[in-house]
Parts: sequence; structure tokens; C-alpha cells
Amino acid sequence: MDFTFTEDQIAFRDSVSRFLMTEAAPELLRDIWETETGRSPELWAKIAEQGLMGLSAPEADGGMGMGDIDWALLLQEVGYYALPDSLTDTAYVAVGMLSALPEGHGARAWLARIAEGRCRVAVGHSVNPHVADAALVDVLLLPHATAAGMELHLLLPQQCQITALHSIDASRRLCKVEWTASDATRILDAVQAQKVWDQAGERGALAAAAQMLGLAQRMLDLSVDYVAQRKQFDKVIGSFQAVQHHLADMVTKIEFAKPVLYRAFYALQHDEADLAVRISHAKLQCSEASWFASRNSLQVHGAMGYTWEVDLQMFMKRAWVLDSAWGDKGFHSARLTQGLLRSPNAPVGPGATFDRETSVCGGCASQAVAKNIAEEVAA
Repeated sequence: MDFTFTEDQIAFRDSVSRFLMTEAAPELLRDIWETETGRSPELWAKIAEQGLMGLSAPEADGGMGMGDIDWALLLQEVGYYALPDSLTDTAYVAVGMLSALPEGHGARAWLARIAEGRCRVAVGHSVNPHVADAALVDVLLLPHATAAGMELHLLLPQQCQITALHSIDASRRLCKVEWTASDATRILDAVQAQKVWDQAGERGALAAAAQMLGLAQRMLDLSVDYVAQRKQFDKVIGSFQAVQHHLADMVTKIEFAKPVLYRAFYALQHDEADLAVRISHAKLQCSEASWFASRNSLQVHGAMGYTWEVDLQMFMKRAWVLDSAWGDKGFHSARLTQGLLRSPNAPVGPGATFDRETSVCGGCASQAVAKNIAEEVAA
């Protein structure tokens, strides 16, 4: 299968990169993050002018109606330039949830506001212990657990008790949100909302994975620039073989994670049966790439890489916090293991990349594995 990106997708990625290169330079982001809110209305307005807020919103609601694959390259740029999380939570995750509402539903009115850049949305998902940007948004989408599943509720900030929390990433404003569910705040019951929450979790995890891959690439680029200038023994340290090995290993991790990420975006857009496995695989691979890039970048920078004055620390910290967002390593490892063991003949390996075998539920998978083991023991 030919999975190269189209010329339009690449051109759009390049235009966004040129825009962020000037509008989201590290020195500008530092100034923004040191403010009380950590956000810049001016930068948000410029992002909206570029059309980024309306990428996934339906055309009827003022958006462009683009698919998940169109976000694959864009989200890497969001990570590369360390943009605040409210962009992806609003324009990608929240838009996907609101677009799933029935036609004529009153809450769909928020889609047009998002597309115009007049609304920020915070999404509180059951896999996240805290809600990002809850104190800075116009509306919150929150889950309420019931016996039938997760209901979807829409609340304004004044309807919640929001407590700000600390984060190692100065740009990630985490909050504890306390609220009371009611018929007035419910926009979907548990039967209808469960699939919406499932899709939101997959989009959030994939968005975090793509950003981590972009962060890994940025840390690699910063390290290449640094070793080309830093000297020891009258030689640039980039000429030392040990340093070159660090950089080469980072490249390998990044390049091996890319096809896994892109395959997951394909599975999401086509709603494939093994979607959960694909996304968990991508989250784990991109997480490994970003952590590896963090360690090796810090190794070549030395201890100064931790300091506020050095750009590297901004991207390291963002990678660390995204690693736990939308499901940590334990969560995604469990899903991946369960998916791979769903049947005795589960397709694994390069030849099964685009396998269409229908997956089964976790309980059925466990039963299948247990039956297979019992048959082997009996034999």
C-alpha cells in the first residue's frame, strides 16, 4: 500500500512550520509561559487566522472537514514547536466529540465558535487524572460514570470548582475539577456517549504520540546544532564518535516510530477493528522515541540542558508530561498485550501491517488464550 502523504498535505505542513517558526519561537513562548495565564490571546488569534482551529469541524459549521490523517504531520509540528495543549484538545479532540452529536443538537453551536477561534475547550477524560487548561477555557466536556457507561456533560467554568495544580511543564496548566452532574448539563446519555468517549480517548492518545515524535525531532535538531558549536580539546564535540552514536541512535528511534504513528492515523480514520492496538502501539513507540531523545540530548548538552536558559529543557519537560497524558505506559502496554493475544493465530510482523482480521473483546481473547494453552498441555 502506498502511504506517502499528498503534495497538499506536505505543503500545508510546511506552511504551518514556517508560521510557527516566527510566531512560536522559544524566546516568545518563555515570555508567554511566565505570565499568570500562560496563554497569549494574540498567538491564539493568529493560529485561528491560519485556519487551524477549523480543520476538523464540518464545513456546515464553518470548518474544513478534514480527516484524521491530515493531522498526522500537523500534530508533529505542534510538538516540534511546543504549542500549548489546548490547541489539540480543542481543535482535534473536542471537535471530534461535538461533531459526533446528532444534527440539530444545541451543543453543536460550539463548533462554529471553535472554527472561528472564539472558544477554547477542555476535555476531561477518565484516563487523565487531571484536566488540562480547565481554568482557561470557555467550556468543558466532562464524563460522568453510570452503570450503563460514560455520559457526556457540557459545563461552563463557573459551574465547576476548579483548583489549579503544579506541573513540571510551565505551559501545561493542569487542574482538579469538581462538579455535579445534572440533566441540564448532560448532552448525551451513556448509551450514545460511550462511543464518543472511546473515540476521544483514541484521538487524545494519538495526538500526544504525534506531539512526542515532533518533540523528539526538535531535541535531535537542538543537539545537532549544539554539538556543531561546542568545543572540547580544540575540537567540536560533534566530531567525537561517541557523540555521533548518540545522535544516530536518536534518528533510528524517530524513524522507526513514524510508520507506526502513521499506521495508527490510518486505522483511526477508517475505524478499523484493531484501532486500540494500533494507537497503543503508536503511543508506546513515540513515547520511547521522545524519552530516548531526552536522555541522549541531555547527555550531549551536559547538565546545562536542565537550565531555564537552554531551549532543550522546554521540550524535554513537554515530552515527559505527554508520556502520561491520555494513558500512561502501563495502560497502553496492557491494551497492546491484550490485542496481540486476542487469538492463537493473531497476525503479527511486517506482513500483517494492514491485516483486516476482526478483533474480539478482552474477555473472549482471554478465553481463547486459555483454551489454546489447555489444548497444548493436553497434547
